[in-house]
Amino acid sequence: MTIPFEPRAVVTGAASGLGRALCLALATRRANIVVSDIDLTGAEETAQLVVRLGGSARTQRCDVSKADEVEELARFADRELGGTDLLVNNAGVAVGGPVGEVPLEDWAWALNINLWGVIHGCHAFVPRLKQQRRGHVLNVASAAGLLSPPDMGPYNVGKAGVVALSETLYSELRAHGVGVTALCPTYFLTSIMASARSHSASELRSVAEEMMQRSKVQAPQVAERALSACDAGELYCVPMLDGQVAWRLKRLAPTLFYDKVLGTLFSWTAKGRARAPG
Repeated sequence: MTIPFEPRAVVTGAASGLGRALCLALATRRANIVVSDIDLTGAEETAQLVVRLGGSARTQRCDVSKADEVEELARFADRELGGTDLLVNNAGVAVGGPVGEVPLEDWAWALNINLWGVIHGCHAFVPRLKQQRRGHVLNVASAAGLLSPPDMGPYNVGKAGVVALSETLYSELRAHGVGVTALCPTYFLTSIMASARSHSASELRSVAEEMMQRSKVQAPQVAERALSACDAGELYCVPMLDGQVAWRLKRLAPTLFYDKVLGTLFSWTAKGRARAPG
């Protein structure tokens, strides 16, 4: 499904990072955007930037872990935009640490936002898209959902669930004229580490931030590649070369990948640091 040039879009987690970059990319298409986030101040800042770039924006506070708030977000889009052409399920958080050491409350926190938030978004918006027989869903997952590196159990599980949900919807919605794309980036600068909960003995946070800084592909490029994938009707968007290579190796030789390759790509250093996708 090709996104209309002036789409009606709803973007969650849009106060900063990739959510903001997606809003700005959509603004260049003169989109009408509902900018949503639990951080309403940040969402309003994004909305101002959208307007400066030629789009239109309205803000709506939404905690995606709460189904009733996501349903109200859909109703808000109905009232303010007359419907939705593009749903972007972007809101997300990070939790790191070994399985068995990450507290269960942190598992619940991560899954309630990273997985249930996407489920809530699809549950509220997909029936509307099916009824109008057009539209697109962009679910922001992660290369972590494809590769499952160590010390990232709650994040991996949530993002893998987003990929599985996207694959399911892709098959279900094709006959209704609705497209689905799962976005799976590796590292780029984002504010996700600011709220991250880490239970790892490694310096995972500092390494992740270092890798984010090094990436040659940052949020604006990720956003553009994601929208291009939606335009092309692609199910998977893996915008970075490192993610593409690792995912291909895993599919070609899964056991070898986990026995040999993953330990090289995401190895512990002499300082006890682990490399893992963001």
